Amino acid sequence: MQREEILEHALNVLEQNGLAATTSLEELAGDSGLSQQQLQQFWPDRDALLYDALRFHAQQIDAWRRQITLDKHLNAEQKLLARYNVLTEYVRKGRFPGCLFIAACSFYPQPDQPIHQLAEQQKQSSWRFTHEILVALELDNPLMVADQLELILEGCLSRLLVKRNLIDVTTAQRLAEDVLGIALCRKHGALA
Repeated sequence: MQREEILEHALNVLEQNGLAATTSLEELAGDSGLSQQQLQQFWPDRDALLYDALRFHAQQIDAWRRQITLDKHLNAEQKLLARYNVLTEYVRKGRFPGCLFIAACSFYPQPDQPIHQLAEQQKQSSWRFTHEILVALELDNPLMVADQLELILEGCLSRLLVKRNLIDVTTAQRLAEDVLGIALCRKHGALA
């Protein structure tokens, strides 16, 4: 099994069982078929594998954001809402991505803890992605709208961790569309 396959497998285990339920290296590796000795060649303990899996996941998300940012076929609104399409696709496949980064911040509350720092960096990257698109749209208050849209997204991801319900993704997307629509109306003076 290749390193990336193990990390992907660990992410699937985290999505299915949550951070708190995977308390050992063996649980996090799930049914990968690797022995503890084989795993410990690369990851001495659960936290090491967790950190690596979250870093791998962050890289996947960053690559997706770059792809969306550079996609000339999508307008700004579509780029902002594209994450809900991905969430819908994952939930339909029986994967419940939730926000492993939010869970990591809660599970490791110490700000100097490397997993907490990695999770915070990912949340900040998400906010910057949203903010940059809103600035390009020349909205009146892109800071506030970015905060609102990220709050909606984090709420949706947190609900997915617990409820695992596709309707929450749909509701969050509609709410994000409404916030964006109001911000665009304000930009054009319709709410003045």
